[in-house]
Amino acid sequence: MNDIRHHDTTETARYVEPDWFTRNIFNSIVARCTKWGVSLWGSRVLAVPGRISGEIRSTPVNVLTMGDRRYLVAPRGTTQWVLNVRAAGSCDLSVGRRTEHVSVHEIDDADKPEILRAYLRRWKWEVGQFFDGVGPDATDDELVAVGPKHPVFEIR
Repeated sequence: MNDIRHHDTTETARYVEPDWFTRNIFNSIVARCTKWGVSLWGSRVLAVPGRISGEIRSTPVNVLTMGDRRYLVAPRGTTQWVLNVRAAGSCDLSVGRRTEHVSVHEIDDADKPEILRAYLRRWKWEVGQFFDGVGPDATDDELVAVGPKHPVFEIR
């Protein structure tokens, strides 16, 4: 059973396209290191079939661990990997030769503040520009306000 909920409306759905440096240099370095088995700050290579083509699509992501739970946060908004994971209900997460097939559950907007706060505490230097000036010290109300722009999935 597909446990993915569609939260985005045309008013809240957004996608921030990576700039040239991120697309051609930064993501390439993180993906290559992760494929070699070196996880940079919790990085994994997410692989998921494309919604239309069925071809495997991959991208580097950061896996946030909070206690015994793990999350995927989409700092750039409703990206292609988000749409593909929603459609598939699962994905593969890899570091080096170790691949883990996981199912995911999308988190309701009201339940995102602590997750987003922890994510920003860890990776604000990398993704803070996509959160409209909201950082790890933001109030719950501020995090609730930006939550709909940033899909969050619990890894199961």
